[in-house]
Parts: sequence; C-alpha cells; structure tokens
Amino acid sequence: MSEEAGSGNQVIIYIMVGAVVLFALIVMVYLMLKKRMQKSEYQKLKEMQAGTKSKKYSGEVLFQKLYITYVKIPFLKRYVLKLRRRLEIIDIDDEYSTRRDAAKVLTKALGIIIPLVILTIVITRTNILLMGILLIFELFMIDTFIDSSVDKIDNGILKEQLDFFSEIRHAYHEYNMVEEAIYQTSQDDEKNISKQGERIHEILISPEPEMELEKYYDIAPNSFLKEFAGISYLTQEFGDRKVDGSSLYLKNVNNISQEMQLEILKRDKLNYVFQSLAIISIVPILGLEPLKQWAVGNFSFTKSWYYGKTGLLVQILVMILTFVCYLLVRKLKDNGSTNITTKNLENPWQQRIYKTKIGKRLVKTFMPKPGTKEHRKLDLMLKDSASPLKMEWFYVNRIVLFVVAAIATMFIANQMHKVAVDWVYTEPTTDYDIIGDMSDRDKAAAEEVTAADNRILDKFKGNMQTTQEDIKREISNDEFYLANAENAMDTAAKRIYGKLQTINLEYVQWFEVLLAFVFGIVGYMGPVWLLRFQVKMRQMEMEDEVMQFQTIILMLMRIERVNVEIILEWLERYSNIFKGPISRCLNNYEAGAWEALEAMKEEVTFNLMLRIIESLQAAVEKIPIRDAFEELDSERDYYQEKRKESNSRLIKKKAMIGRMIGFAPMIALFVGYLIIPLVFVGLTSMSNTFTTMMNMTN
Repeated sequence: MSEEAGSGNQVIIYIMVGAVVLFALIVMVYLMLKKRMQKSEYQKLKEMQAGTKSKKYSGEVLFQKLYITYVKIPFLKRYVLKLRRRLEIIDIDDEYSTRRDAAKVLTKALGIIIPLVILTIVITRTNILLMGILLIFELFMIDTFIDSSVDKIDNGILKEQLDFFSEIRHAYHEYNMVEEAIYQTSQDDEKNISKQGERIHEILISPEPEMELEKYYDIAPNSFLKEFAGISYLTQEFGDRKVDGSSLYLKNVNNISQEMQLEILKRDKLNYVFQSLAIISIVPILGLEPLKQWAVGNFSFTKSWYYGKTGLLVQILVMILTFVCYLLVRKLKDNGSTNITTKNLENPWQQRIYKTKIGKRLVKTFMPKPGTKEHRKLDLMLKDSASPLKMEWFYVNRIVLFVVAAIATMFIANQMHKVAVDWVYTEPTTDYDIIGDMSDRDKAAAEEVTAADNRILDKFKGNMQTTQEDIKREISNDEFYLANAENAMDTAAKRIYGKLQTINLEYVQWFEVLLAFVFGIVGYMGPVWLLRFQVKMRQMEMEDEVMQFQTIILMLMRIERVNVEIILEWLERYSNIFKGPISRCLNNYEAGAWEALEAMKEEVTFNLMLRIIESLQAAVEKIPIRDAFEELDSERDYYQEKRKESNSRLIKKKAMIGRMIGFAPMIALFVGYLIIPLVFVGLTSMSNTFTTMMNMTN
C-alpha cells in the first residue's frame, strides 16, 4: 500500500511540474508576441481605434439596438410608434434621441409588466376568467405607464427651462440681441431644452419667421416655450424698450419664469399626491384571489360563497370598480402636457371602424343630426373637456362599449351558471353545515356521498318532469344507498332532488337578457359620464387658466403696435377651457369687435374672465390697452399670491376627490369581499347548524 501511495504522489508531482513549465512557456510566448506587435503596424491600428471606441459598454448603443428589435415585433411596434409620436415633439429633429428615449421607456415598461404578468398567471391559474381580465387590465396599464414616463420627460424639460431662461437673461445683457442670446444659450448639447432653443433661433433668423412660428406652436412641448418664442419674435420685430428702468423683454421672460415655477410646484405636488393613489386603486384587483384562498383556508364555511355565483359576482364588481376608479384617478391627475397635441395626429381604430359601410350607417343612426340641440350640447362637452375625439369617433366608442358590455354580461351570466353547476357536482355533501374544517375522514365520506349523488344527477339532468319519487326509486337500486336505512334514503332523495332543481334552473333566463341590455346602456352612457367628469375637473382649473391669461396680457400690453385682436390670438393659442368662446370671438371679430366680445360675454359665466373681456371692450373703443389693464401691473404681487393660493386649493380639492376614488376599490375589497361574507355566511351557517341539532334532539 505504501509503495502504491508513493507512486501516486510522484505522478501528482510530475503533473504539477509539467503545468508550471507549460505556464512559463505560454508567458514567454506572449511576451515575445507582444514585443513584436508593438513594433508592427498592429499597434498603430490599435491606437487609431482607441479614439473611436468607448472604454466601457455603452448603454446608448444597447437602446438603439433594442429600438430596432422592438419595431420588428408586431405587438410592441404599436407602443414604439405611439412613443415616437410623443417624443418627437421633445426631441426635435433628433432621430437618435427619439429612438433612445422610446427604447428606454418601453424597456422599463416591459421590466414592470412582464413580472406582473407572470405573477398574475401564477396567482390566478385556477381562475381563467380572473386571469383574462387581469391580463387585459395590465395591457391598459402599459399605456398609462408610457404616458406617465413621457410626462416625466416633459416635466424635466420644464425644469431645464428655468436654468435656460436664467442664462438667456445673462446672454441678453451681454449681446443685447434676442436671436444671439438664444443662440449662445442653446450651445449645451447635453440638455433637451437646447434643441428647443436652437429651433426658436432658426425661426427668428428664417426669411418668414411668422409662418415658421405658427408651425412651432403646433409642436412645442408646453405653453411656456410658445410664450417665450412669441415674445422673442415680437421683441425682434418691434424692438425692446425700457419700462421702469428695465428691459421689457427681460421682464416678460421673468414673468414666464414665475409662471413656470408655479406650474412646476403644482405638478410636483400633484405627482406626490397621486403617485400612491394609482397603486392603491390597482392593488385590490391583485388581492382578490389571495384573499379568497386565505378566507377559505381559515373559515371553511365560506367556501360555498366564494366558489358560488355570489362570490363570482362580487369579484367581477370589484374588478369593474377598480378599473373605473383607476381610470378616474388617471384623469384627475392628468396635467395635459403632450398627449393632447399628439392624439389628433393618430389614425385611431375608431376611424377605421367608421370608414366601413356598417360602421358609418350605425354611427349615423345613433348620432344626433348636426344643428340639433343635442348635437350642439355634445359638441360643446367635447370641446370643454379638451377631448381629441371627433363626434363620429365618440359615437363609435359608445356603440362598441354597448356591444362589449352586453356580450360581457351574457358571458358572465353563463359563467355564473357554470360555476353554480360545478359547485353542486364538487361540494362535499353533508347533512349539516360545517362551521370548522372537516377531518380527512369526514371529507372522504362527504366526497363519497357527492360521487354517489352525481351518478343519480347525471341520469335525471335536464329532465324538468322528474319528481322526488322518481329519484327515490332510482336510488333504491344503487348499492351505495341500499346500505342505508329507509329514512336515510328519503333524506338522500330530498337532497338529490334539491340539487337537481338547482342544476335544471341554471340556464340563461329572460331577466339576464334584460340585464345585458341594461349594462349595455350603461356602457353606452359611460363615455358621456366620463366626459362630464372631465368637464367638471377642468372647471376646477378655470381660475388657473384666467390667471395665465392675465400674465399673457401683462407681457403684451406694453409692446408697441399690439392690439386687442393680437391679444385674443394669443389667448386662443394658450387657452384650454375657454378656447371655444375665444375662437368664436376671433371668427366674428372682423364683423364688429365690440359685438364679438359682447357675444363672448354671453357664453362665459366665470367672473374673472368676464372682467378681462370687459377690459378688452374698453381697449377697443375707449382707452389704450396699457390703461385698460393697468391694474394687472400695479397688483402683480397680489395676483401672484392669489395664484399660489388658487393652486393650493385646487390640489387639495383634487387630492380629496382622488383619495375617495382611489380607496373605493380597497374598501369594496375588504368590506364586500371579506367582512360581509364572513359575518353573513358565518351567522347563516351557525343558525342552520343549531336548527339541525335541535331537530336531531327532538
């Protein structure tokens, strides 16, 4: 043994020595080759490539490659194109940045949605209906995530604008030329705002700046850049002048900066308030299945409720409530940044349906005739809510929702019948209600009774003429029931007859068809109700918009050759809530300025807006514009403080409404899906058990 061990050790030593020698040879060869390559052309080529290669792997290249991959995938291509349409506004004429940002947003969305889809499938694998609804709901969430991601980029640009305008002021002091100041400030390629600055500079030096400016108004990311571009053009066109010892142009830039500061604070507060509400409104729909499993596992007497028709109905109602509340929270939080300007550029599915012969005929049947009171009322609601939908598209939505709601109701009703029949066939059969959990022995016995009952049910299922005596005669020939006493057979016949009645009644009934029609009507009216909600939310922001009008007038009123019509054009450009009345006023302005403004007064009921219209009327015929709005300049600080207070009240009001809507699904989940079943079913089960026990004692 010692000799074998010694020879084994020698072999190991030889292997180790050989490995060391081989390693030394490899090192020597490597050093020799390296020395030769340093003297050859290889080293020169390597040095030339060093300047063109990144020292580490670039994430920029990864996102460019991901973009190309996403575009090739049919399902993801839709989201990529949607992102492009919105990001192109921010990344002006910059294809590289547009692709990079689109890939970044979509990659983050997929990083969130894929684990969520996997989790949903794992949790709801036994409930196909719930799984399908959740997966559809998660597709909707991708759209929401994309919108919020682009809003985040838009908010980032808004914050960059503050520094940009600050640098503009310094550059203007140095060069005393608007276009030169903008050009010098826009040289920082690292910032997105620099692209906007370069575009504005190109407009100012173009042969037809006014035409180019109108084009820019359609694609500017926010109203503040529109204001800045417009003020820069007017200053270049009419010249700058001193007001109270300061440059009027710089004072106007400062006014825009103050407006931006208020808007940034407002958006930050709204984001803080609503970022958790959106999650809170979604969580209940993900907790339905785990909550059901917990309740059934700890309180077995609730099993018949959760796995029966009532449990399914409550589950669906919670899902619908969650979807509606999530949608309302999103609408409530929406700050209307870039989405309003891009949706009109799309060719939506509504248009494709409307182009078909059947679609056009249906829409014309339901849509009110132009010129009627209903048509004017609905058209005004679409404008007041800033909806991008045309009237025809809106009615396509209503008709589609009617059909979907009716079909979904019939499908759910059919599913509930199926659930009720399945429960009759699978529920462990006992002669008393179970308060606690059954032992394995009792459960096996109950399942054996259920299997025996199912054999009888299969023979009589669908026969509406079956009587209890027919069932008793049948079970008297069954070996399982022959072992029981006569009175036990009577009990079994009564029990099976009750089950048979339940099964035979589980079919589509007339009132379910009526309910499908009713829910179809609800779906048909849903877009109108949502439109009214949006109008109410926008009415809350009336004061904020009028105060923005005051800032615009304050900037324009001291510029030479600015008249009432120019002011109205600017107000229309930046208006949202009052866009309709101002547009109609401009259309009628040539026929008579005073009369057009008077007609606008009849449409508007908001007091602060009425005061602006009256001042414009005074500036048309009586006094200069500067005198008509002199109070805006003298009470500027007061209006600024009032604006802050107005924003604070608006945020508090939105937060209160948002909390009520956001927590509604959570309350419905715990109260309607947990507490009420536990209390009601528990008390009913105990009552039936005590009644059975008393009958047994008697």
